[in-house]
Amino acid sequence: MDLSVEIAGIKLKNPVMPASGPLTGDDKKMLALERLGVGGMVTKTISSKAAEVPRPCIIAGNNYVMNTELWTEFPPEKWESEFLPAYRAKSNIPLIVSLGYTPDDLNLLVPRFDRFADGFELSTHYVADDPKLMKQLIKAVKIHTDKPVFLKFDPSVPDPEGMAKTIEDAGGDGIVIMNSLGPAYPLDRNARKSFLGSKDGFGWISGPVIKPLSLAMVKRVAKATSLPVIGVGGISSAQDVIEFLMAGAAAVQLLSAALIRGKSVYKRIVDELPEKLKKIGAQTAGEIVGIAKDSNSKASFKRRLPVIDKEKCTLCGLCVDICPYFALTIENNAVAVNQEECFGCGLCQSRCPVKAIGGVLE
Repeated sequence: MDLSVEIAGIKLKNPVMPASGPLTGDDKKMLALERLGVGGMVTKTISSKAAEVPRPCIIAGNNYVMNTELWTEFPPEKWESEFLPAYRAKSNIPLIVSLGYTPDDLNLLVPRFDRFADGFELSTHYVADDPKLMKQLIKAVKIHTDKPVFLKFDPSVPDPEGMAKTIEDAGGDGIVIMNSLGPAYPLDRNARKSFLGSKDGFGWISGPVIKPLSLAMVKRVAKATSLPVIGVGGISSAQDVIEFLMAGAAAVQLLSAALIRGKSVYKRIVDELPEKLKKIGAQTAGEIVGIAKDSNSKASFKRRLPVIDKEKCTLCGLCVDICPYFALTIENNAVAVNQEECFGCGLCQSRCPVKAIGGVLE
């Protein structure tokens, strides 16, 4: 199976990269992730000074991470003289250096890190929806390097398609979608305050909980621009990778899944990807990029009723309990569908724990 992909001239042996964050915070951490088989590396965001990160700074549940992380807690001098020389001396994969945040910062940083980078990623948490500033950021990088520059979108961008076109017109080389979402507030009801150490207790949320939002933005932007898109936000399995590729991403990044399930998730995804691609009839990773279809608007209003597979059904009763139209009951030791009451919404099929319901979401 050929897993290789190319993004703005950067060739990756597979489409899986870590996202910028605590797991890529120095050379040792990056080399540890490289040994798990990722196709490319992204540094933690480097700025003109070290970040003062409030602590506690990371908490997680089964499908989310909340954090108060900022950029790297190390000064740029440390990255320039120690981390990146040590990493590049042992690494065999492309390196994208994440930088932030202002044009003045980039004018200082790009010349210092250009020799280490195969490309640059600009985090835009603090410029969100300002096309003018986005152009200035791109210009600040491009006057110092011919390496590709990727802009990482904030979830609050009100017009992703318009911003994508702005980036393309300004000479940007790719778009990373998307950053964590916030503010989020993890209240500890016993302490009557947030678990996080930030001044107001707010943080940023990421992980599987934001996957549908990220997928939507990937699909929108991929249709609006010819620039390659790197999908990030909620990826935790090989199947997730495939979904992002289908939506239009040329490659992916993930980090929160490793904080929730463990760092071995990278190796597991890379190892499982060939078989998952084979099951959908793909011969390469690249051939499925952007193949997700739009819904048929005429067919979208057709009511389809659920079909219960009695052999699979365990009579757990969940579908009956959650049905918003009160259309399901358990009768004569089987789930029955009241065809007059059923709206064909699809909720029961999406929630059945044993996949015993079909007919609606096909």
